[in-house]
Amino acid sequence: MNNRLQEIISTFSQEEKAMVSRACDMAEQHLKERTRENGHPFFEHPENTAVIAHDMLGLDAAALTAIMLHEAGRFSCEKVSDLNKGDFLETCRGHYPAQVLEIVRNLNNIAGISMQETNLDAEKYRKLIVGYSVDPRAVLIKLADRLDVMRNLSNLSSVKRRAKVMESMLLYIPIAHQLGIYHLKSEMEDIFLRYTEPDAYRSIRHKLKETESDRVKLASEFVEPLKKKLDDLGISYKLKARTKSPYSIWKKMQAKGLPFEEIFDVFAIRFIIDCPPDKELENELCWKVYSLVTEEYEPDTSRLRDWITVPKKNGYESLHTTVTNRDGASLEVQIRTKRMDDIAENGEAAHWAYKGISSKAALSDWLVKVRHRIENPNSEEYEMAPVVFNEIMVFTPTGELRQLKAGACVLDFAFEIHSNLGLKCTGGRINGKIVPIREKLHTGDVVDIISSKNQKPNADWLNFVVSGKARSKIRQKLNEEEAKRAKAGREILLRRLKNWKLELGDDELFDLTKKLKFKTNNDFFGSIGSGQTDPIVVKEYINDKRQALRPVESAKEVRSTNETSLSDYLDYTANLKGMEFKPAKCCNPGFGDDIFGFLTIRDGIKIHRSDCPNAARLKGNYPYRIVTLGWKHRNNGEQKNTHKGSKGK
Repeated sequence: MNNRLQEIISTFSQEEKAMVSRACDMAEQHLKERTRENGHPFFEHPENTAVIAHDMLGLDAAALTAIMLHEAGRFSCEKVSDLNKGDFLETCRGHYPAQVLEIVRNLNNIAGISMQETNLDAEKYRKLIVGYSVDPRAVLIKLADRLDVMRNLSNLSSVKRRAKVMESMLLYIPIAHQLGIYHLKSEMEDIFLRYTEPDAYRSIRHKLKETESDRVKLASEFVEPLKKKLDDLGISYKLKARTKSPYSIWKKMQAKGLPFEEIFDVFAIRFIIDCPPDKELENELCWKVYSLVTEEYEPDTSRLRDWITVPKKNGYESLHTTVTNRDGASLEVQIRTKRMDDIAENGEAAHWAYKGISSKAALSDWLVKVRHRIENPNSEEYEMAPVVFNEIMVFTPTGELRQLKAGACVLDFAFEIHSNLGLKCTGGRINGKIVPIREKLHTGDVVDIISSKNQKPNADWLNFVVSGKARSKIRQKLNEEEAKRAKAGREILLRRLKNWKLELGDDELFDLTKKLKFKTNNDFFGSIGSGQTDPIVVKEYINDKRQALRPVESAKEVRSTNETSLSDYLDYTANLKGMEFKPAKCCNPGFGDDIFGFLTIRDGIKIHRSDCPNAARLKGNYPYRIVTLGWKHRNNGEQKNTHKGSKGK
């Protein structure tokens, strides 16, 4: 065990010392046969990671223990992705706290991610890493792990070195940036530059070293003429000085097309004014400090950036200017209040939120809380809920990543792969375990779909799928199936009617559909097509209607044989000689029914039952076209009037 790690462990409580030391011994024992690329013992890697985690990130004994246990069990499975399925964690249960084992599980999940296998884009990859970090310490440990890898790149082959360098730039440096861990981020960026642009890196380092003493002198001399003036005005402040990293300088040189000597903000001094969070007072004090600085030093007005009067869209507030001293040296000056600085460093306007790093609200909130842990390691709020995204990321068996809406199930995943696979899906395997189609998925799950050519979608699927694609395809297929059943049902009914030598008019179809409580004709036909409704009900319906109309039909027979008309069987008071009477199809009145007549434009008088569904509408809208009617009865050869108050005709 290296000396620095021993020193760190000595600062822990007796219980923590015992826990970390036991984990170190276990890791050393499990890794004793393994070496790094430079021939050194592999145990050197977890040692270095633990030191970085403690010294640069302020992580505790639990985190250092988790580092050792993760590395101890790292080679216990053939596949890294199977670490949490192996026996190693079970052997640790009961010997280490639950929070330590949770961090180990998180680290195992992260270790199982392979960018080469999954073809992940950088943003999804970062989300996956953070999504696996149920305990925020896991993602911090991963950053410490990666920094040790970067520090030892010279020991790797050129192929591995290129892969690690690009992974770090795409994945880990942005996370460090988002967390505001600038010292770790800057070191990894400088290592990136050293291996990708070695000439530029050496040149910038050389020039920074040459000008280092000048910057130290400039910083000490800069504030001297301002101290008394600031004190006289009662302005309480704090100064921060910083030199841009080689990578940041190189990036600006590339963006602006300028040589090193023309980069004005290589060195910057920041005034952080301590005052109550009153907008008017804050603005006044910032401009007072600006006035004092520009009275003493020559400002470059073209480089004034006023983000106090008009803050940036993300809320960032500060005054930036570049000044030149009497010796001709230039430096950038930033002026802001403590509130503004807190927002810039920790809030939505932090550097990680506005310098090209995309992040959603849930991720931003989670990262701010992680920063709080870094700055307040003894905070009572250390336990923190995991980040909640609006989406999850799961893998196909071949390692391809798919992004789905949170709450997605196996069926959603099947439709995401292919519509036909979704329509034939009968279940799936999540991490090797067979599950039903409605089983919910979680980030990191490996999902394999089980399908059958005999499977068909049903309306219940719409109750548990969440993706728009799945819902759309299911509805589309259900509509197609319904149309097929309706077409088949219509054909079945037409064949039966032809065999029975019967006809079903549109009005009769409407009446029958309503009577059987179907919403549409297609629903009725679909019911016949699916076998739920027997066509015999149509035959019975038509026969019942014929039975009800039999007296009228008899009248027609009498008309044909005795050359009489339907009017001979009706009693009416109006002078309607020569008018044709017809029974209405909507209600099919029968002999003896209580009836009325309706004078039509082309078809003479239609006879309706008084309880006809259309009676109220006809009488209400066209009272002047209503004819009072009744039936005539024969009794012992005599016709008898059934119309009350009317004389036989």
